[in-house]
Amino acid sequence: MNKALERGIQSYSKGQYRKALHEFMEARTDRPEDCEISYYLGLCNVKLGMHEEALVYLEQTVTGSTNLLFIYQSRMILAFLYSITHRYKLAEFEIAKLLESGYESPQVFSAAAYVAYSQGLIGESVEYLEKALEIDGDNVNALNSLGYILAEEGIDTEAALDYCRRAVKKSPANPAYLDSFGWALYKAGKTAEARKYLKEALEKAGDNRVIQHHLGEVIKSLTESDR
Repeated sequence: MNKALERGIQSYSKGQYRKALHEFMEARTDRPEDCEISYYLGLCNVKLGMHEEALVYLEQTVTGSTNLLFIYQSRMILAFLYSITHRYKLAEFEIAKLLESGYESPQVFSAAAYVAYSQGLIGESVEYLEKALEIDGDNVNALNSLGYILAEEGIDTEAALDYCRRAVKKSPANPAYLDSFGWALYKAGKTAEARKYLKEALEKAGDNRVIQHHLGEVIKSLTESDR
């Protein structure tokens, strides 16, 4: 491993993403053919919110690397990036490639669920998350995602509460999971309890528009009920 690559990995592991980016670029000058460097450049750009740049490097990793772990992770991230930029066919292509390669993991099925839900394919998204939980019934991301969807779409509020409660129990400091549980409580008519969890979620997450919206709806509901 060249020194610049080694320094970049160390900086990345410390969360110093911009510094790591410069170090990986320096390493790439030394060994431009090294797909490991492209992989890390992709990760850095994702962390820095530079999605178009990340796509370039991650695609290079997928097409040029022989490291199965790098390819797997890159396709997962590509599916997410293509989904949030509304390039759904490309996102579906990456998921299909993963499944064709035999990567039937909770992470892949959760990613597939995200892509489906982003397109309004609610039933398909639920099915993917159920598959994720068939493999690992304690997968916290799948528990949270399924609970949120069931609550948000009004499909099964009691099941939503159960899934979200389990997610929070496993990761009680995660603001996204607290938000989902609070929203599920609200959808189940447990408004006062919902406010408690949503306030905690917002305190931990800071300026998060989704959580702010959820808490605003709950406070509005409580205010109206007091009139």
